[in-house]
Amino acid sequence: MSELFDAVDALVASRATLPAPVERKRLRTAHSLTIDEVAAALKVRRATVSGWESGKTEPRPPERDAYARLLDKLAELYPASPDPAAETASAPDAPVPAAFTAVPAPALEQPLPIGPTRDAAVLSAPVKQQVPALDLAAAPAAASPSASTARPPTSRRPGASKASAAGTRAGGVDPRFENGPLAVVDVENGQMAAYCTGGLVLDVPAKSLPSLVEWTLKEAKLGQPKMSGPGRPADPLLVLTEAALERYGLPTELSAEEKDAGRIPEGHKVIKQLTRADWQLTKRGFGPWARIYRPARGSERQCVQLCIPTWNALDARFWGHAAQLPPVELARILGTYATRVMTPRGSTAVTGLELMTALHPPTHAVRDEETGALRQADTKTPGSLGTDPVDCAPCEAPDGHPVLTALDLPRFHVRGPAEKLFEEAYDWARPMTDGECTLRYLVGLDVNMAFAAGANGLTVGLGEPTHVKAPTFDPKLPGSWLVDLSHVDLSRVKSGKEWVELDGSLLPSPFTPKGDRPTGPAWYATPTVAYAVELGYDVTPLEAWVRYDNGRYLDGWYQRLRDAYLATMADLGVTADLPPEDFLTAMEGYKARDPELGIVVAAIKATVKGGLGKLRERPRGEGWRPGERWRALERPTWRPDIRAAVISRTRVNLHRKIVKHAAFTGQYPIAVLSDCVVYAADGPSPMDFLPYRDGKPLPGGFKLGINPGLVKHEGTQTVLWGEGVREQFDAPQLNFARFIKDGTVTAADNGE
Repeated sequence: MSELFDAVDALVASRATLPAPVERKRLRTAHSLTIDEVAAALKVRRATVSGWESGKTEPRPPERDAYARLLDKLAELYPASPDPAAETASAPDAPVPAAFTAVPAPALEQPLPIGPTRDAAVLSAPVKQQVPALDLAAAPAAASPSASTARPPTSRRPGASKASAAGTRAGGVDPRFENGPLAVVDVENGQMAAYCTGGLVLDVPAKSLPSLVEWTLKEAKLGQPKMSGPGRPADPLLVLTEAALERYGLPTELSAEEKDAGRIPEGHKVIKQLTRADWQLTKRGFGPWARIYRPARGSERQCVQLCIPTWNALDARFWGHAAQLPPVELARILGTYATRVMTPRGSTAVTGLELMTALHPPTHAVRDEETGALRQADTKTPGSLGTDPVDCAPCEAPDGHPVLTALDLPRFHVRGPAEKLFEEAYDWARPMTDGECTLRYLVGLDVNMAFAAGANGLTVGLGEPTHVKAPTFDPKLPGSWLVDLSHVDLSRVKSGKEWVELDGSLLPSPFTPKGDRPTGPAWYATPTVAYAVELGYDVTPLEAWVRYDNGRYLDGWYQRLRDAYLATMADLGVTADLPPEDFLTAMEGYKARDPELGIVVAAIKATVKGGLGKLRERPRGEGWRPGERWRALERPTWRPDIRAAVISRTRVNLHRKIVKHAAFTGQYPIAVLSDCVVYAADGPSPMDFLPYRDGKPLPGGFKLGINPGLVKHEGTQTVLWGEGVREQFDAPQLNFARFIKDGTVTAADNGE
């Protein structure tokens, strides 16, 4: 009889009633549970629980019964509000009673997830309120039992959007910065308010910009702990909305003249207010990313940074529509970026460069043996670039660099590969073969975070270059090498330990950005020359500029950005453990699941590319003339050799996969652009031509996945489309990789 009862129970469980997907998510977040915790309890994958909450899939027995039981228990603890809007309207804003001005810090020690959020504590500051930090699609979540007894009912400001908390804070929770790294300052119903990460709202009493800076440093508890032992904490960031600009007497937009100058005039009344209050501005003046400070007193740093979106601080090329978002959502986006990458210090490019320095501070403190006081060390911090700029080697110098004046080159001389290091990303294409024209589709693959992956584990120079004549090549020694690689024949190369025969005419050369075979001696970065050796060919450098002081300077930078990227993609439903087919499905329209988090993903990618680009920043006006120094040269982080090494390694990594794929399948790329490669295939999916066997990829070849260095589907077009656009623009070698994503070709491809 018991067996019959068990069978009946199982039958009932198989049809267990479940709440709507949005309610499932609300219940989980109300109890401060993460998707990983639920998945572990039910012994399923994270993506499975995510699918249940998004409504894409439904649980099946036996997990369905357990999942229904969990939701029933949570529903008892957190019943849904019948009319959230009415409930919110009936709760007037009120000062926090003294008995509830603080909550023990452990409530914030757990990582704060994106999307579903944990209840944030009501912290001690001027009058604070907590905007419920909810998923955009979820109903307002009730407070957890532990929180409900420790604080009064919270209230939302009328019209405020729902927010989601950010990820793990850098360096853990620091009581000095318990309100997060930044705040968006806005005017709400005539009152100034600062919207922080996690949905926290602070009332701002400041009536002027100088008093706002004072309040930020003394009461707001904003900032971010240091990332490295010898480093310093990040300065608090205030984002001023258009309404806040008007309140503090600043223009809501810059005039054409001010845009060209990148700042408002020094005689502006607000700058005079700051000066009277003993505040100073950096040499860049009061622009979109202004820094307001007083000289440090001892170890006490007094500095606040401003971000002004309406002055184009959040460039739409990298931040999408972030500047148009309401304060709560803007705080969510920037807070997510700050906690996972770092507090923005300017554009994504500037922040990428600043992240390198934050992880490897150039100086450190030592104790004076005579006085016992702390002072700055006389030597640079090991593993850093130091405090003093280093001139590059002549071959590494861009045109116009002052180091080239000593070479006495003829006027208007154009340096060739034997005089200048040309390490750039791929831009190569070829005509299709007859066999490829019989196939139906062109399929693009894109390497995830390709340049970040190229930086991972890369040894780069940390100090000055040393000139060496007729050196013996050392693949472990970073530098630039003058060597003839024209003898490397791609028709016969080593792939691993074996020699393989290939059709070299269908492959791009790994040694030049345009994929052309070298014709004589040229300058190359160490990874490029090392790859020639890996392919099975001897190399004999004629001369080199090498750096004996070297190290893996970019490892921490890569890891920080990788973790930020993976965490944000996981919040969008794309995790690192997905099988190939599930990964392709998860990537379809992933940004539409949360457009604001999609902005964060784009900003992280821009931080990688922009940060590397800043290593060789060119003059930006400044009245510069060729042969003169420009401002960027005074930074120790102006290092074109490091940029060249990363690009070299990235290009080599992609070529290695191309060779492996060609040797195993006989398939060759038709076009390559930077980190995107296009193949002809019978089907529209990468699975139609990638050699997966039993779910496992070709070792050393292309592997689908979200991790940096793995590939995703970039786009698919038909072969007829490809031939049509090449004929339309009379461009037999039009680079399909540039247009494969959406198929839109607006002009002939000129390589720019």
